[in-house]
Amino acid sequence: MGQIQLNQVTKSFGDVQVIPPLDLTIEDGEFTVFVGPSGCGKSTLLRLIAGLEDVSSGMISIDGADQTMTPPAKRGLAMVFQSYALYPHMSVRKNIAFPLRMAKMDQAEIDRRVEGAASVLNLADYLDRRPGQLSGGQRQRVAIGRAIVREPAAFLFDEPLSNLDAALRVGMRLEISELHKRLTTTMIYVTHDQVEAMTMADKIVVLHAGVIEQVGSPLELYRNPRNTFVAGFIGSPKMNLLEGPEAQKFNAKTIGIRPEHIGISADAGDWEGVVGVSEHLGSDTFFHVKCDAFEHPLTVRASGELTMSYGAKVFLTPDQAHLHRFDDQGLRLG
Repeated sequence: MGQIQLNQVTKSFGDVQVIPPLDLTIEDGEFTVFVGPSGCGKSTLLRLIAGLEDVSSGMISIDGADQTMTPPAKRGLAMVFQSYALYPHMSVRKNIAFPLRMAKMDQAEIDRRVEGAASVLNLADYLDRRPGQLSGGQRQRVAIGRAIVREPAAFLFDEPLSNLDAALRVGMRLEISELHKRLTTTMIYVTHDQVEAMTMADKIVVLHAGVIEQVGSPLELYRNPRNTFVAGFIGSPKMNLLEGPEAQKFNAKTIGIRPEHIGISADAGDWEGVVGVSEHLGSDTFFHVKCDAFEHPLTVRASGELTMSYGAKVFLTPDQAHLHRFDDQGLRLG
């Protein structure tokens, strides 16, 4: 079991409240991602759940039991940090076994759990090596293995891939997702990378200045953002948010349109513009188009086969079925 509930939880550092009153339920077996820009409170929220920070007010319960004042080691949670936090003088085997040895567990049970974790994480051939002899991705797997052997109610990941290069991040992203499918254990994952959030999560919690802006599945947030903050944060490249007279034609203060929902043509369309920088990614090309109707350039996603020269005159047409409307407070209309 691994249901986690936060009821009116707050956190202040001195006179500064970084987490206003917050309610959140993470269901048993769910992969929940906390995402938001730097300083939004996502890591602080994770540390409150782990018990590494004391709540200023409110209650945290795990499987229905109040754990607000319970020390971290007794909450039944396992945390994986971005720094790996491995002991360099110990072998992989001893690093993975460390929390079990500290708990004075029977050696036969320690061996069983270590071998099991090593098998799941493809570390069986590296158990006698030291961390310095491993790649970054392998060291991260050792850190995850040390969490697995504790058989926790939930895993807490604090930006675990931020120290890896792009290729390793993609690989580890898939490995952690696969691990969740196999273990079916609750996982809470903190990242500032919304691509990680979109590809890994069952449920995304979007945070901004300590406030939950929206909670939902990746596609729900992508297709129906509650406000302009979520609209501009979820999606890569982000949604075009446009203001001015063109927005008012749609009875909105701001309109939003994703790059893939704008047609581009050299002949005719709703908005006239000039091609700026083009980004060719093989299967896709992103055109950044400057239109007199809007203050900022629009990003348009097109086929990788399409080429348009810098400075070329073009016409853009938004797919109105995928147009998002927001009021003067940035909240979704309709």
